[in-house]
Amino acid sequence: MKATAVTEKEELIGALADGQRTVKSLPNGGFLFLDHDVPFLLIYRKRPNDKATLRLARTGASYLIIGEDNNEYFREFISQLTARLSAHFGSFFLMEIYSGPEDSSEFIIRGPSHKLPVSLEVLRNALENIEGTTAGVKLTAKIEQTKQRQQKHTAALMSIEAIKDCGGTLIGLEIPPVFRDRNGEVYPLYFRQFQENVAVAIKKSVFEFIRVQTSSNLASYYALGKREIHKEIFKMDRALTQIEKSFQFLLLVAPVNIQRIRHCFFESNFKQLEEYHYRLLNIDPDILKRKLYNLEIDQIDDPALSYLFHEKREELDQQLTMLKERGSKNFFYSSVRLYKGLDKNIVTEAELILQNIPEDIQNENTEVLDATAFAAMAETEFGFFKQQDANFQSKVHIREDVNVMMVSNGELYLPADYTLTQVEAQALIQHEIGTHALTHYNGLQQPLSQLSVGFADYDPLQEGIAVLSEYLIGGLSANRLRLLAGRVVAGAALMANAEFKEVFNLLYTTHNFSKESAFNITSRMFQGGGFLKDIIYLKGLVQLREYLMDGGDLEFLLAGKFALKHVPMITDLTARGLLKTPKLKPRYLQQKDFEQRIDKLKKGVSLSKLI
Repeated sequence: MKATAVTEKEELIGALADGQRTVKSLPNGGFLFLDHDVPFLLIYRKRPNDKATLRLARTGASYLIIGEDNNEYFREFISQLTARLSAHFGSFFLMEIYSGPEDSSEFIIRGPSHKLPVSLEVLRNALENIEGTTAGVKLTAKIEQTKQRQQKHTAALMSIEAIKDCGGTLIGLEIPPVFRDRNGEVYPLYFRQFQENVAVAIKKSVFEFIRVQTSSNLASYYALGKREIHKEIFKMDRALTQIEKSFQFLLLVAPVNIQRIRHCFFESNFKQLEEYHYRLLNIDPDILKRKLYNLEIDQIDDPALSYLFHEKREELDQQLTMLKERGSKNFFYSSVRLYKGLDKNIVTEAELILQNIPEDIQNENTEVLDATAFAAMAETEFGFFKQQDANFQSKVHIREDVNVMMVSNGELYLPADYTLTQVEAQALIQHEIGTHALTHYNGLQQPLSQLSVGFADYDPLQEGIAVLSEYLIGGLSANRLRLLAGRVVAGAALMANAEFKEVFNLLYTTHNFSKESAFNITSRMFQGGGFLKDIIYLKGLVQLREYLMDGGDLEFLLAGKFALKHVPMITDLTARGLLKTPKLKPRYLQQKDFEQRIDKLKKGVSLSKLI
């Protein structure tokens, strides 16, 4: 038995010498997960009733789980592994983690603070910023200068001298078990956040060590996560996407009798409002929810993916609840939760636009394009994408049964009677194709299918980029900007409990919208029982302006459909090679005045001064 174990060990070390990524069960309940280009190893020794700490260890890009027996085997294994990788990188960093006493609320970092002052201080600062179980209460962290790196009353895994002789550095990290109660039961929601924060703290500390002490060329701490997505996560990704595609949320909350409602409202001189009627549900929300919560998302130990998947499941749950609530006040309350309401600065921007930008009355002699002419422009833009990627394919559909222009699954749908001016056409080409179709295709190139349909709360950024593209191409008109501002003002009024006629009169009388525009804005705002989706266009543009003002990269946002709050996670996954940079790039990046126009946003120009 012993000879077999030695042989396996030698084979493993040989594989590492060849630069192979290693995932392997070891004798006595051990397990190794190692990325060959990361000069770091997280170590955990199994303990009874300590599964949560084991999960903390599994967040590392490279980790070693040690069984409860045969420490001699693992000492020899660690010695050979450290010697092999320190010879390659110039040094090798090992961190053993373990739980502290049940009543502890302090992280204890045991290591040579005189030799690693920056790494250990980075770790201490990051751990001290982790919230405790009570809101506003932070945990404490301290550094102990000691040769004893292991848990108290536990035999040392290896002596400091033995590790040094192999070219490695070992520190110990004692974790306060605040994520579980006295009976060992884990607080699942708190643990998820705790796990993410501890993982980031460790990666930041390790990166400082790697940057100073090794020859590794890792560019940032983001690159220290896992370099592969587990097959079970791919299954969950596809399941979430399939559930989302099984119902058309926006179609199911839109009234089927909107033309009759409009006719009745206008004929009665804005006094009579008919009841909204909706399509019958073609799905059972409860059955889909059961499928959602059968997915074992809580078992995902990659912090970035765990966050994205949990959030997406919650969003789909909210949408399914709203389908059951159509026509009720609860639908409106759910809408506020889904679209996150309105901040005062967004409303202020909208009011400034309506005060400073008058409605532009279209010249009767202005040339207009029909649906066929616009379809030809769209085909030209598809050709521009095909020049960048020969695999790109999409279609334009001119339909009698479509009443608004839209992109669905990367293809453009046009009403047969659609007309627009040349300037409007140029703007909408970039809005619908240069943004929505482009990010759909870029998302399809990603390993995670959700990047083609959208992670949770992706809409504001999508529409923010789409409106920005209209501006960058020189096609953002006064009426278009007023429309987006009117939607925000209407949304604010709805949130202040205004009724349909009050919101209509606010737009028609106070802000001088035409009766058709005022009705369209108001009727969309009240569908379902109160629907705030239309606030996201201006909201997304304001948030995008803030992102650009902070030095954010516009092109990075085109890799798929996600929210601005996801930028750190997408950066993390991209740095680890799990996601790709955008395949297609929009035409407006080639505009001669692109830099001049984008600089106005970066300097914080008021949106009312964009026209």
